[in-house]
Amino acid sequence: MSTRPNKELETFPNPRPGRDFLIAIDCPEFTCVCPKTGQPDFATIRLRYVPDQKCVELKSLKLHLWSYREQGAFHEAVTQQLLDDLVAATAPKWMRIEGDFNVRGGIHTRVFAYHGARPATIPEPPI
Repeated sequence: MSTRPNKELETFPNPRPGRDFLIAIDCPEFTCVCPKTGQPDFATIRLRYVPDQKCVELKSLKLHLWSYREQGAFHEAVTQQLLDDLVAATAPKWMRIEGDFNVRGGIHTRVFAYHGARPATIPEPPI
């Protein structure tokens, strides 16, 4: 596996595909670039998902997130793109991504993106 930023997301087989369970991942060091000013935007990315057959491998997730550091993206667009990337790689039963962006110009932004229907056996994770 590479140790350089890249868009590839690796997966591994769900160890309990017959059981619904929630995976919670927090990434407090996400960085992208404002497409208007070129200044860095910092965020915590919170991923919550119920896997089906595949789980995301964490080192590849870290490198994937790292690949956005030089990329210009609006908060809304990058959060949606992260969801698209992770859904394409893992095909989860349910997934929620939160982009919690640091204050810029006195404005704090939180963007939520969802995929699928959350299984009734899994309570909604706290926001």
